[in-house]
Amino acid sequence: MAWPSLSPSELLFSISCVYLFIYYFFHYFVSSKHKQPTVPVCWPVVGMMPALILHIHDLHAWVTGIFHVTHCNFVFSGGWFPGMNLFGTCDPLNVQHIFTSNFQNYPKGEEFSDIFDILGDGIFNSDGDIWRTQRVKAQKLISHSCFRAYVATSSRDKVEKALLPFLAHATKQGHAIDFQDVCLRFTFDITTKLIFGVDPNGLSIGLPTVPFARAMDDAMASVLFRHGPMVIWKLLQKLNLGTEKKLANARKVIDSFVEETIEKRRAEKKEMKQIEYMPDLLSSYIDDNETGKVDKFLRDTTVNLMLAGRDTTGAGLSWFFWLLTQNPHVEEKILDELKSVPKSFTSDGMVIFNPEELTKLVYLHASLCEALRLYPPVPFEHKGVVKDDMLPSGFLATPGVKIFISTYSMARMEGVWGKDCSEFKPERWISDNGKLKYEPSYKFLSFNTGPRTCLGKHMAFTQMKAAAAAVVYNFYFEVVEGHVITPRFSIILQMKNGLMVKVKQRNVM
Repeated sequence: MAWPSLSPSELLFSISCVYLFIYYFFHYFVSSKHKQPTVPVCWPVVGMMPALILHIHDLHAWVTGIFHVTHCNFVFSGGWFPGMNLFGTCDPLNVQHIFTSNFQNYPKGEEFSDIFDILGDGIFNSDGDIWRTQRVKAQKLISHSCFRAYVATSSRDKVEKALLPFLAHATKQGHAIDFQDVCLRFTFDITTKLIFGVDPNGLSIGLPTVPFARAMDDAMASVLFRHGPMVIWKLLQKLNLGTEKKLANARKVIDSFVEETIEKRRAEKKEMKQIEYMPDLLSSYIDDNETGKVDKFLRDTTVNLMLAGRDTTGAGLSWFFWLLTQNPHVEEKILDELKSVPKSFTSDGMVIFNPEELTKLVYLHASLCEALRLYPPVPFEHKGVVKDDMLPSGFLATPGVKIFISTYSMARMEGVWGKDCSEFKPERWISDNGKLKYEPSYKFLSFNTGPRTCLGKHMAFTQMKAAAAAVVYNFYFEVVEGHVITPRFSIILQMKNGLMVKVKQRNVM
């Protein structure tokens, strides 16, 4: 049989394929035998991208495995893919250096702003003087005693009038519910009330669809895709296809809601002429003498605050309640602690607590911190580099390299949290004299660290404690048999399959 004739280009292509096969075979099956099994192979052209794609479904566990064998620091090569060369770390000393000691050298950067352009020039998307000006203003408003009182009142009201009635209804129905969805709706309603002065009532019987909430979900899902090769999502953006089309549509809904709400709130403020104080953040930002259309500053500010407050707290609550189902002894200790707190009763006879009274509870606070440690609402951060800088681990950070920080992995490093790091152990937050133990923020990153430390920490704990105390005292959950709980690869650490539970009434007085 005669060999087929090949053109020079076909022959060159065939030889290249054979070469690549031989190279990959020996590099992977021979060289990699001497490597740690969790360290991805760096291929020609594509770098480590194949391994990343292969493990995208269990990204957090995969990255944690890499950090275990590389001692908390790892260089990821994206090959010829622009913007995919990363230095990954979960080393607290590196984190302290990046977020605090040399803060100015590690801004969010232009690439971050490009990815999160839906946030505009808001506080979470800006650097330098713009960021500093906004932070000073936001800190003044959020820390004000009147606003803190508004947070406590709004949290208690939402628990009493929405969360507890919904769970009581679920016990009567006997059907399984997705409690993660309930938590996200709970915090969405409160956050919208605190920022805009409007309660969308997403947490009510029937769980209605709220267009603004759906648009926020769609936007964050689309932004996640942008963390891949920029050339791909830029092309989709130009063609208005796929995730970029979804993002554009979501942005229209978000902007429409924000604009209408701001104009309505501005009109109400002018009518009241300061007779009645309006405690929501939007009202505090609006200047009574301002005229004309809604300006970009108010839009960007409110959208940034909304993103920061709604899903992070809801996700944290979801993981907290799941951990209680897996650790009933912790739930019992929280219940015992709650028995000493003054109580009020709803019209249906359920117990409700004053948020101010809950601030005294050590074990409840420790349990929430431990849940946030193991399942940080923001599982990863990334930073740009302005100038060459040597990190404490010995890595030379240079402009063009993206710094990737895994808060999820840090919680699972024995060198950081001890041999019991993977256990849900609230006691690690309590000192021998029974008081809360301090842990440095560069080690416990759930509320960020350094100059960008979260301004809403007190607000988040107020909401979580109000919900946790009332729900634990009145109900308990049973996870549906066979339901798999695993983290979803997302900007906010949520459960991939939700939290399907049966709700049971607790008989405790």
